[in-house]
Amino acid sequence: MSLPGYNRYLSNDSDEENDSIEILQRPHYKYHRYSLDLPVGLPARGKSYIVKKLRRYLTWLQYETKIFNVGNLRRNTAQLIKNGTAPNNHSHSFFDPNNEYAKNVRDQLAMDSLDELIYWLKTGGRVGIHDATNSTIARRKKILERCQRENNFKVLFIESICDDKEVLESNMRLKLSGPDYKNVDPEEALDDFRRRVANYERAYETIGEEEEKTDVEYCKLINVGKKIIAHNIKGYLSGQCIFYLMNLNLVDRQIWLTRHGESADNVSGRIGRKFAACLSRFVHAQKMLFRQKQLENYREKIGSSTPPPEPPERNFLVWTSMLKRTIETVESLDPKEFDIMHIRFLNEIYAGRCEGKTYQEIEQSYPEEFNARKNNKLYYRYPGMGGESYLDVIHRVNPLIIELERMTDNILVVTHRVVLRIILAYFLDVEKEKVPDMDVPLHTLYCLQPKAYGSELTKWKYDDEQDQFFQIE
Repeated sequence: MSLPGYNRYLSNDSDEENDSIEILQRPHYKYHRYSLDLPVGLPARGKSYIVKKLRRYLTWLQYETKIFNVGNLRRNTAQLIKNGTAPNNHSHSFFDPNNEYAKNVRDQLAMDSLDELIYWLKTGGRVGIHDATNSTIARRKKILERCQRENNFKVLFIESICDDKEVLESNMRLKLSGPDYKNVDPEEALDDFRRRVANYERAYETIGEEEEKTDVEYCKLINVGKKIIAHNIKGYLSGQCIFYLMNLNLVDRQIWLTRHGESADNVSGRIGRKFAACLSRFVHAQKMLFRQKQLENYREKIGSSTPPPEPPERNFLVWTSMLKRTIETVESLDPKEFDIMHIRFLNEIYAGRCEGKTYQEIEQSYPEEFNARKNNKLYYRYPGMGGESYLDVIHRVNPLIIELERMTDNILVVTHRVVLRIILAYFLDVEKEKVPDMDVPLHTLYCLQPKAYGSELTKWKYDDEQDQFFQIE
């Protein structure tokens, strides 16, 4: 028995153990043969960032994805890991390559976690991320041998390499807020973590020619994607993951999102025009404020009493759909100040034969379709030529998500309810079942600031009587 509307959808085609990330994919259908990603690298090289971003992206694309973290397993079994040669399983001595007992324990924990991942894939999972230390050839060989005992599993290694001292220092200090150093003096914790990294460096083996002989798939991300080396990449999902990761960046920027303005009475358009005019003033003010903060941070970083040459001002992009109501919403913005583009990918979900009808009219004319959509909004596809489902819109918006991750400019996106839900769901990691019911009211402005740990969100509401925006929770 299929879900309502589902057949129509199918008819169209953290720590230190984040040194390596493995993604295995279990195929939904017999003709799919996927197994994915196992990043490799030293601690504090951004592997936690890669793991979380990749899981969020794949989940948003509707691949059932789960992270299996060996560090968490180590902490949960801490009471079992006690020995005179390993005072505790958090300190740097536990990661000493010469500590044979600790090495055996870490290897066993990694394989236990991998077994859990494989079981999850066999019982309904789609993409598993093995968030573990895979920084030696021997460890990677052992994991590959285990995976080769399964059917339809493929492994892709993703090695993260970073020699940017500023990024490394920042990443190391982020580790101090992790569970291994809870209630530990910051300086003591930093010293211990530096020793832990040194222990890993002594044993670390990068992926290279020796492993290429075994036909392994891998890519290397150097300094958060500034340089990419790919070898033997096969399959759509492997290529899609690499394409996604190579477009990431850590530049501080703002992504503003809103729906088009609209009149409450749908007659005069008064509120919609006022919203558009106020939006123009507000975005201009926020643009100036961001520029001011950019200069302040730059001068503080330089540490000079004499103001240094100002860094170039960021472009401010404006994207709308091709539909009239979004285009009208940005008409008050100065095209000399803002780079305005109208993009078809941002159009509202297309309702096929139901396009232009109200929900009440759809219920009267197509009661079966109305009930099918009500029962499963995520998978339901509108009937008729070009009718779309939420999943169709997700894949339509996918290139824009990649571009939003790639760009370093600030941007305002003016779109429609379904598309706004889908974009927010990606950045805020909303569960797929909740996406169709997200509350995204008119005349509300969302500001996202991508960070290494996620996206910071602030919301602003337009007040018609006072004709200005107010920040809300």
